[in-house]
Amino acid sequence: MGDVTLLLQRMGRGDEQAADELLALVYTELRRTAAQKMARETVGHTLQPTALVHEAWLRLGGDEQPQWQNRAHFFGAAAEAMRRILIEHARHRRALRHGGGQERVNVDEMNLTAQADDDQLLAVHDHLDQLAALDARKAELVKLRYFVGLSIEEAAQVLGISVPTANRWWAFARAWLYRAMKP
Repeated sequence: MGDVTLLLQRMGRGDEQAADELLALVYTELRRTAAQKMARETVGHTLQPTALVHEAWLRLGGDEQPQWQNRAHFFGAAAEAMRRILIEHARHRRALRHGGGQERVNVDEMNLTAQADDDQLLAVHDHLDQLAALDARKAELVKLRYFVGLSIEEAAQVLGISVPTANRWWAFARAWLYRAMKP
């Protein structure tokens, strides 16, 4: 049994210090995955990996974490929290681009590639709910890969499946999302 699972069990028994130890243990891994995800974002993105990790930690419960079953349950919830934060951030930026901020901007200084990235992020999010209705485990794999930035091996470990199974699920999910998002 891993250190994360042991800390989660201690938290479930009411050990108040376990949440601090858990954050210290998983922070580096969460920060690394957030940095990987943010590296794919456009230049000038206002959300930083550290802020993404901190916001996800707070949404998970902060120092008063709920009762997690195991490492996979915790990282699955972290993936969902990061996904929701990124979606909210993209929607906010998109709303501002469509007149929500109403401030003058020099067209020569605009980053025109940002809109496509936000639109793609929102499209994946919208279709991910449909995929989850079809197959929740494959949708969870997409969240871990696309929104958290885990490798196929890391996602397989979190989901408790073999790497070949994760590869098959990933191929299916990508093909399904491609077809669903095609205009």
